[in-house]
Amino acid sequence: MPPPADIVKVAIEWPGAFPKLMEIDQKKPLSAIIKEVCEGWSLGNHENFALQNADVTNFYITEKNRNDIKNGSILRLTTSPSQRAALLHEQIQSSSMDVKLEALKDLANSSRDITFAQEFINLDGISLLTQMVESGTERYQKLQKIMKPCFGDLLSFTLTAFVELMDHGIVSWDTFSVAFIKKIASYVNKSAMDTAVLQRSLAILESMVLNSQDLYQKVAQEITIGQLIPHLQGTDQDIQTYTIAVINALFLKAPEEKRQFDEHNVDILNCPLTEMAHILAQKQLRSIILSNVIRSTKPINDEMAHQLYVLQVLTFNLLEDRMMTKMDPQDQAQRDIIFELRRIAFDVECEPNNSGSIEKRKSMYTRDYKKLGFINHVNPAVDFTQIPPGMLALDNMLYFARHHQDAYIRIVLENSSREDKHECPFGRSSIELTKMLCEILKVGELPSENCHDFHPMFFTHDRSFEEFFCICIQLLNKTWKEMRATSEDFNKVMQVVREQIMRALTLKPNSLDQFKSRLQNLSYTEILKIRQSERMNQEDFQSRPILELREKIQPEIMELIKQQRLNRLCEGTCFRKISSRRRQDKFWYCRLSPNHKVLHYGDLEESPQGEVPHDSLQDKLPVADIKAVVTGKDCPHMKEKGALKQNKEVLELAFSVLYESDEYLNFIAPDKHEYCVWTDGLNALLGKEMTSDCTKSDMDTLLSMEMKLRLLDLENIQIPEAPPPISKEPSNYDFVYDCN
Repeated sequence: MPPPADIVKVAIEWPGAFPKLMEIDQKKPLSAIIKEVCEGWSLGNHENFALQNADVTNFYITEKNRNDIKNGSILRLTTSPSQRAALLHEQIQSSSMDVKLEALKDLANSSRDITFAQEFINLDGISLLTQMVESGTERYQKLQKIMKPCFGDLLSFTLTAFVELMDHGIVSWDTFSVAFIKKIASYVNKSAMDTAVLQRSLAILESMVLNSQDLYQKVAQEITIGQLIPHLQGTDQDIQTYTIAVINALFLKAPEEKRQFDEHNVDILNCPLTEMAHILAQKQLRSIILSNVIRSTKPINDEMAHQLYVLQVLTFNLLEDRMMTKMDPQDQAQRDIIFELRRIAFDVECEPNNSGSIEKRKSMYTRDYKKLGFINHVNPAVDFTQIPPGMLALDNMLYFARHHQDAYIRIVLENSSREDKHECPFGRSSIELTKMLCEILKVGELPSENCHDFHPMFFTHDRSFEEFFCICIQLLNKTWKEMRATSEDFNKVMQVVREQIMRALTLKPNSLDQFKSRLQNLSYTEILKIRQSERMNQEDFQSRPILELREKIQPEIMELIKQQRLNRLCEGTCFRKISSRRRQDKFWYCRLSPNHKVLHYGDLEESPQGEVPHDSLQDKLPVADIKAVVTGKDCPHMKEKGALKQNKEVLELAFSVLYESDEYLNFIAPDKHEYCVWTDGLNALLGKEMTSDCTKSDMDTLLSMEMKLRLLDLENIQIPEAPPPISKEPSNYDFVYDCN
């Protein structure tokens, strides 16, 4: 007979004694269980003791998390969190350097547990740590020359404990003094600083900027991009990652009016953010990142790729203001840009106002504006009142005309000499192309939490977006000629150009020249071949015999997909735990037993290389206990406080397993593929239909392949829509031979 559901069998350790095996009744108060354990070892004052997990986490057992205790768990009897917090609070103030160092090291580890963190914070522990950073370090600096490693460890443990305590979100970031910010900033600004101290300091500055607008102002006064650049020139990728994260945080939280800058008048806003925006648009920061990070011999890890992606998005978002600015047809300065386009294209000087009649000049302008491909020949300024792309399109056209003058003149004159119906309108094309490029690069959108999709080529030029446009406008003109398009085909040409650009970007070219050469290989003819090949691979025959064959094969394919999903669940996946800080994510692993009866899962210190054995996963969940699988916003961990701020992509990767009455095992998949694999596999275990996008895609691919294999012998044979008619019965059956 199985034990009651509320009874959990565990082992409990106590230093210097043999572990005890006992049954815990989850209905009993935790204090009563602790009292019983203490009495077993003849320990008094049971209120001074607590239970904690005897694993790498050492987290305390509380009434809130006691249901996480599973059969076979190993617990440890230890001092209560309040006693532990009081002891460490006292020891970190000790005059003995050894005692202080050991206490800070212990504090850094213990602070990961929110139960302990709450008790330490209640003792005003964070204020004590900040005071130690503000004033105490001066005293330690006298010892730095003779015991430098000790000083580095002391400060590192202090800052680590501070970061861990703040990560719980119990204390507001707005409570810190300018002196504390200055001290943290000084560690970042020093040329030679302990690596661990530098990492923690950068992490603290990033959190300050992201969590408080007031602190952003104070941090921006202490730290400039120029002071951060030396950290990018080192070889430590973690330091480089933290540094770019701080740059991104400063940029992300900058007031809208301060994000823009005038490259001709950099001092228009005398603040660190203006300096940052200016440097972002200049060669120095870009080239340093390109040479020391992107082209480094070390492979770029996921977190660095994410930070580079964020920097790329924020840099392109500088274009949003121009993209959303309509042209004012009455603004002479803006109209002069159009005159400049006309002058460069047709090599004409602005005529004096008294030369010729007004009608003659208007007629001449109208003729030239028509050749330039504007929709409104009389007043082309009206073409730029559409947002997006607004004035950004005109900026791109002017850049192309000035920096690629030969190509610009060739395109304009080439099209102006064609028949009207075959000319590729440069003005209209530039406006629509700019709009398309903004959509592809998602200009104006906030960066995604989980995306790592940065493009190295955008870090190779100071004006990468404008150069990107120049390459693509020439591609558009080339594709127009290859398609022999007319004005009626404009949208078709734009669709082909979009496909060419997207396919070239997928290959992640390392430079703009490489991107250009990839586009050369993606001619219109090649696109047609690719489309034809894809059409053949995805061909869906509609004749009745083929449909009947498909229906017959589908169950076999679905069973094959189901087995693949279950096999993947048996291999297991490493998941990230929900954390407010990306670079200190905790990991856990989950896998299905080979007999498909139990889910094994447990915490990991770091992302594993390969599969994790069942034996090393402490927790189990019988598949028979699973009641349902929920996804997205229905997941409990997406409904918790602050979850509404979660990125849309995080919601799309979230799913939970409901077991027993109201218990959940919460997941956030590393990517969309793993999300589909796990939700499909769990639904298959529950006997439910697999409905993910991956299942549909796999079904189409495998079904198409199987169909083609089975129909291979019927190549070039016309399959009739209807079965052949059955012939009439013979008038007699005399021809039948009776064997009896």
